Amino acid sequence: MSEHEAITADTGPEQVGLTFLTIAHGLRGAVDRHMQSTVGLSLSRTKVLQALATHGTLHQAQLADTLGQAPRSVTQIVEGLERLGLVSRTDDTDDRRRKTVSLTAAGSTTLTAAEEAGSHVLRQLFGSLDPQQLRSLQSSLARLDTALTD
Repeated sequence: MSEHEAITADTGPEQVGLTFLTIAHGLRGAVDRHMQSTVGLSLSRTKVLQALATHGTLHQAQLADTLGQAPRSVTQIVEGLERLGLVSRTDDTDDRRRKTVSLTAAGSTTLTAAEEAGSHVLRQLFGSLDPQQLRSLQSSLARLDTALTD
């Protein structure tokens, strides 16, 4: 039995869920690899830039909360982005132990390029589905999202 046949052989909820997780992991990897090879920015670093572009200047703790990540992990990512000139960190005027993080002009330009690189992969992969398959997938994903929030 080929890997594809193994993925599609069982249609029980558990197997479909495991197949979904496997494909989602592969999709994330494909997007991440393409972003790194074309822009030099990982998906996790891109998410930090997106949060700053959406929310503006944030304290590092706020950024970690926004991303749902551990503060130490975000600190490491921010330090790397700062070395690249994509974000700037400054001392908080009220509490010098806190740092605020801002997106730089270079960060904004790089974010646009990274988002386009990610979109390219998504267009390529999801473009292999016909319009009816896309609508069906969208409907299924919406139901799963609702089930997660209930």
